[in-house]
Parts: sequence; structure tokens; C-alpha cells
Amino acid sequence: MQTAIVSAIAEELGVRPQQVAAAVELLDGGATVPFVARYRKEATGGLDDGQLRTLEERLRYLREMEDRRSAIVQAIEEQGQMTPELHGELMAATTKQRLEDLYLPYRKKRRTKAQIAREAGLEPLAERLLAEPGLTPEAEAAAYVDSATGETRGIEDAKAALDGAKQILMERFSEEAELVGRLRERLWEEGQLRARVVKGKEQEGAKFSDYFEHDEGLAKTPSHRALAMFRGRNEGVLALSLVMPGEDEAPIHPAEVAIARQVGIDLGAELPASRWLREVVRWTWRVKLYTHLETELMGRLREGAEQEAIEVFAGNLKDLLLASPAGPKATLALDPGLRTGCKVAVVDATGRFLEHAVVYPHAPQKQWDAALATLAQLVERHDVALVAIGNGTASRETDKLAAELVKRVAPRPLAKVMVSEAGASVYSASELASKEFPALDVSIRGAVSIARRLQDPLAELVKIDPKSIGVGQYQHDVSQLRLSRSLEAVVEDCVNAVGVDLNMASSALLSRVSGLSPMLAENIVARRDREGPFRSRRELLEVERLGPKTFEQCAGFLRIMGGDNPLDASAVHPEAYPLVARIAERNGRQLAGLVGDSQYLKSLKPADYVDDHFGVPTVIDILKELDKPGRDPRPEFKAASFREGVEKLSDLEPGMLLEGVVTNVTHFGAFVDVGVHQDGLVHISALAEKFVEDPRQVVKAGDIVKVKVMEVDLPRQRIGLSMRLGDEPGAKRERQPGGGRGEQRQRGNPQRSGRGGGQGQGQNPSMGALGEALLKAQKRR
Repeated sequence: MQTAIVSAIAEELGVRPQQVAAAVELLDGGATVPFVARYRKEATGGLDDGQLRTLEERLRYLREMEDRRSAIVQAIEEQGQMTPELHGELMAATTKQRLEDLYLPYRKKRRTKAQIAREAGLEPLAERLLAEPGLTPEAEAAAYVDSATGETRGIEDAKAALDGAKQILMERFSEEAELVGRLRERLWEEGQLRARVVKGKEQEGAKFSDYFEHDEGLAKTPSHRALAMFRGRNEGVLALSLVMPGEDEAPIHPAEVAIARQVGIDLGAELPASRWLREVVRWTWRVKLYTHLETELMGRLREGAEQEAIEVFAGNLKDLLLASPAGPKATLALDPGLRTGCKVAVVDATGRFLEHAVVYPHAPQKQWDAALATLAQLVERHDVALVAIGNGTASRETDKLAAELVKRVAPRPLAKVMVSEAGASVYSASELASKEFPALDVSIRGAVSIARRLQDPLAELVKIDPKSIGVGQYQHDVSQLRLSRSLEAVVEDCVNAVGVDLNMASSALLSRVSGLSPMLAENIVARRDREGPFRSRRELLEVERLGPKTFEQCAGFLRIMGGDNPLDASAVHPEAYPLVARIAERNGRQLAGLVGDSQYLKSLKPADYVDDHFGVPTVIDILKELDKPGRDPRPEFKAASFREGVEKLSDLEPGMLLEGVVTNVTHFGAFVDVGVHQDGLVHISALAEKFVEDPRQVVKAGDIVKVKVMEVDLPRQRIGLSMRLGDEPGAKRERQPGGGRGEQRQRGNPQRSGRGGGQGQGQNPSMGALGEALLKAQKRR
């Protein structure tokens, strides 16, 4: 079956089976995705980390399906009911669902009404009435009544006999794999998801009012709307059901027509048994199939919606983790507060904690000058170059304080930057923070985290559970196992794409490196603390429990700056050092002189250095690394400048042009922080002049963008923004091509608790009043 799995994955990925087979062998052998993507390109034909993650996921699914296929085949064979035809169908099944459909008639189940009827000897009656509808049901059933047979089987009259026969046919029809499969796909493609408010829940569930009377194509329901409706159902506000188009008006349900056609029943006939057979068909649909298919397709819709939401979260997380670092500069962090004061922490260029303080510049204490004096002393004492300001409560007021601080210490170069503090409180109360700063109050730990996040977002954010970083969409409504697996993969890929300084990284960061477990990361830090900085990657083999296989997986992603070998500061793997030596020797150059000589390195032909172990792709990567060893793939650092005087929602006016930071990207648009403690929404229709299918094609989390304020809804705390700077507030604009995407909206923005709009809902910011726009969109549907 391995060959079949490899072929299936190769076809899905559009690559050669040999590439997939090689990747599977490497992954099964304990290699990680980052290692295979970076250092085994020859074996896999250059599969990247995205393809390898998909391969890994599909491999898991298909292997589970093969295990299930084997179990089903064995179970049917043990029952003695396997036929060549059934075996062929089981072997040809390509989804778990198809396997379960085929297995349904043979699945062990509790004693059903149909089984009881069979035991009572009613199967011949069911067969006879189905085959000969010209027979009279009551007359035929009379022969099966206990008084006629002289037996006691619980069949007191003809009605009981006919009910039993009906149960037998209902069960048989509902277990026909072909029929069930066709009905499932028809209901998926043509069915409508119907949402209605539960009587008496109108006030309590007002946040779901968009769905109080809502019908939408099942297969076309966007993920955020599906998850919103499922949440409404879970909270007891909405009742959801599936309906077929026209079923309310049609004399016979379309599904009943399909069932009758499949089993050979003429619904229009007027023969003696026709009415009874029509009842069998109707009950087969309503009792047996509808509930089963509704549950299954609701699950399918939820699974798809969850997958999209997870992909949104993973994409946002990747963008956030790969945000540009401010770099190794001494940093002073201000964690804003009013009554409790602003917590201050200073870290050096390596992120080492130096000193902390608390200042009270705001009401009620209003010790502005004293706060400035304290901060200026800290800047001077520790040669601070950056001020990081948390973007929570009182952040804009604290930003003013930082601006005055910059002026006070001039001409000393000092820059201030607003920093997202999402997740900082989670870190500060964590076991990791307690180990790192056992003597510090949790509030000061949070300030330290803010400072380090500015220096290097990736190194600090890996200490926080990815689900707490706050860039998801309905993150609490999706499978937590699938979400965690996806987010962990993103963190691993990002950490290894950037590389880690072996002599400076925390154990939390080291544990994300290919091949390293939390225990090995702790062992590395312990060895570093005990014996001093690593001078060579080879010294890793001296770390307790770190063997050759682990060394192979992790070494290329760990950097040693200023070590014994300049290659240890690059992404060149130690296994390729002999190749680099050969390149230098053949060109009569010293290794140190070769590194960084861009013009000379570009003149070399990779094919000239290929051997039995290293192909052209690896040689190309090595030459790139020699050109810029240890280069950081992250963009150059830039910070947004919030507009002076715009500090709260009431300061905003339609038509204002502002600069902001993208905090979250969803399927219906992007949320942007413009410095008023409430993120505004740029609807997908207002992201660009052209049609946008996916918002992440235009913006990503962390981007600095120019926006125009289109609408401010103070009562509901909502801001409508546009990146189409030519748009005029209140002016109507034609929808983008592609239909309803421009009308999508979401009740609730759970991922931005406290700052992202609370119940913030997607708006089309160019369509006048927000509520009116949503009402019009509802009517159009």
C-alpha cells in the first residue's frame, strides 16, 4: 500500500512519485521538515517546506485510511460476507467516507427494528411487496400474523407485519453506498444552510441577529459565517438545518424521488402497494437518511471552515513571527498603566535584563516630570537606543511621554516604537518566565517581554503559546489538536528559516530548532552556562544526550558568531564543510577570503563542484551562504507613526488619512491599529483598486499601511477604513467582481479581545452607515 499512497500524494502535489517516496523515507527515518527542505533537496527534487507539510498531513491521513481499510476487510471476511465485487470496491475507495459507506451494511450495530423484523420472518413479505407492487399489502401481511402462523413472534396484526417489512426496506435502502453517496453530494452542492433564531432568544442573542433568518448555499458558505452560525447554535440562539431547493413547494421531496429511482419504485403508480411503498421511501429519507446526512454534512462544513480558520491563523502567525527585528540594541520598555503606573524594564543589546522601575506620569498621580527624570537617568545609565511602548491601556498617553523623553536626551539617538503586547501577560505568568525571572513581579516580566519583542519578535514570541498571540479567526471554535499541530509547524518553520544564535538563544527558542527537544535545549543552555560559549558546532556532540542523528538535524540551523570556523555562522551544514574546502582549494583561495566576495562567488559555476553527495541545488545554496553568511530573511525594520492628537475613537473623523499597523488578516478583510485602542476594519472590497480574492495577497500581519477613515460608529465601537485612498466617506461604490465577497461580514472578532473590536463585525466601509450597509447586504442575499 506504500506505493499506492506515494502515487496518490504525488498526484495531489503535482510532483514525481520518486520525490514523494524519498521524502517519506526521510520523514520516517526521523528527519524534520525544515531539515529535509533545506538539506535534502537532491533527494526530494527540491520539495519546499509548504509541500512537505502537505505531504506529511496527507501521509498521516492516507495511512490512517489504509489501517481502517484493513480493519474493515478483516471484519467483513470474518462475517463470511466478502465478495469479489465488494472487495474491489473497498480497494478502490479513495476516502474514509467511501469506506464507511461500503461498510455500513456490515457494521455491527445494536439490535434494530429491522433486525427484529427479520428475526420475526418478515423479510419475504418486504421482498414480495417491493417486487410486486400489484399485490395488496394487507392481504399479503395477513399470512404473517401470529394467529395465522400459529407462532408467537409479536406480530399481532397486519399493520405490525407491514411496519416490520417497512423497517427492513428502510434499513436496506439507507445502507446502499451508491445512493447515500449521490444524495450526500447532491445535498452538499445544492443544499441550503438555513439558520433561524430560537424563539425567545432574540434579545439574548442579538450579536447573531444577522443570522436570525438566513439561508445560504451550503457548499458556498464562507468559513467565518459558518463558524459564527455554529457558535450561535452552540449558545442556544440559532437553530440550523439543511434544506434542498424547492423542497417546501414540491409535492414530493427531491431526495425521495432520488431514492425511489435508485431502488426501482414508481412514485406515480396507483397500484395496491404503491401508497405503502411511497411511505417506505418517505420514511427512509426523513428517519434514516436526512438526519444522518445533515449531521455528516454539518460536520463537513465545520471541518472545512475550521481548516480555513486554521490556515488564516497560521498565515498571520508566520507573518508576525517573521516581522522585522529592531536588532541588538539596549532597549527600555514601557508597559503603560494609569492608576498602577507604567512598568519600566531595561534590557541590554542581548536581551539581558538590567533594571526596572515604576513611574506614574498619568492620572491620578500625574508625576510627569518625575517620570521623565527617572526615564532619562535609565537611558543615560544603560546607553539605551530604543524605547518600546506597549500598545495597551494608556499607550498613546505614554507615547507622548516617550516623545518628550526623546527630546530631553537629545542629541543622544533614541527612537520610540509602539509594540503589540498581545500574549505578554500570558508569558509573564508562565512557568518559563518564573524560571527566567524568579525575583521579578509578573508586571515587570511583561515589560521585559515587550522590550525583547522589539529587539527580536521571533525569539520572544516562541515563548508564548501561539494561540495566545491573538492573530486567529474563531480560534476557540476549531479543533484544538489540528490548530496546535498547524501552529507548531509554523513556529518550527519560521525559527529554522531564520536560524538561531547558539550562544544567545533561550531554551524556549532552542527547543524549536530542528531535532531539538525541550530537554536537549535545557542541556545545551546548561552546558553553555557551565563551560562558556560554544566555539564550534562540533562541541554540540559534547552536550548530554545529543547524539549524531540529532546533530545532523540541528547543526545547520544553529549559528556561532565569531567562532573557530566562519562557516559555523552560516547555514552551511557541517556535512558540507569538505565541499566548501574543495571549492576554496580549487580556486586557490583561503576560506576567510572567499566569504563575502560576491563578485567572485557569482563567477563560479555550481555544476563544477557537484559530486556523489552534493548536487547543483546544494552547491547553489552554499555559494549564496558564502556570499552573505547567516543572512536574515526578515525584512528591514520599520515602525508606524501614529498621528498626533488621534488617541481615542472620538478623535477620528471620516476622511482622515492615517498610518497604521495590520494586526490581523481574515477572509473578509484586515484589521488595522491606528492608535486609538480599537482596531479598524479594511473590508476586502476596500483593500485595493483591483478585485481581491484573498486579503493576504495584499497585506499581512505587521505591515505598515496608509488608510482613510470611512466610518466611525461610536455606540458600537467600530471603525470602517479603506486602503483605497481615493474613496470618499458615504459614497457608494460598485461591488467588486466575484459577487458576495464584498458583502461578507462577521459577528464577533474573538481573536482581538479588548483591542480588536470585541464584537467587531466586518463592514463595507465605503457604503455609508455601517448598520445600513449590513442591512442592505442582508436584503441583497
